[in-house]
Amino acid sequence: MEIPAINLKAIVLVHWLLTVWGCMSLLPVSFAWGNFTVLAVGVWAIAQRDSVDAVLMFLMGMAVTVLTDIVHFGIFYPLLELSNENRFRFSAGMAILSLLLKPASCFFVYQMYRERGGDYNVNFGFPSVSRNREAYQSIDQQDESSGPANPFNQAQDTKPAARTY
Repeated sequence: MEIPAINLKAIVLVHWLLTVWGCMSLLPVSFAWGNFTVLAVGVWAIAQRDSVDAVLMFLMGMAVTVLTDIVHFGIFYPLLELSNENRFRFSAGMAILSLLLKPASCFFVYQMYRERGGDYNVNFGFPSVSRNREAYQSIDQQDESSGPANPFNQAQDTKPAARTY
């Protein structure tokens, strides 16, 4: 089964619209800053079509905002007194819809990451152990040019060059 191609512009536009509607009355400024910053990285990923880094940063930002959105809802979701107000219910519904769509958006952004040349494993700069031993040279075989009497492969007859200071 082939995965349908979703345009990155559509993902950014839908999440931008839902974030704007979600910020109308319910959530604090930190919700808006976090989500709009990630959407700005998404605009960068749209502008630079060949950049693997932009798509990876957008993907990581979307994954982090899933967690921060859950924290925002847990802390700032008001009690039932304000739930009768239509503006509050609409804003809460749009923010929750944005949160529910983010895992699917992350999946599609990950597919775009792979299409742009990103590899399956994400390297965070930690050293890794490799089993590729083709680059190593066996210590049992020595080159003909270097022998045990001359370990540094220097010529025997020549004088060292005079150093110029």
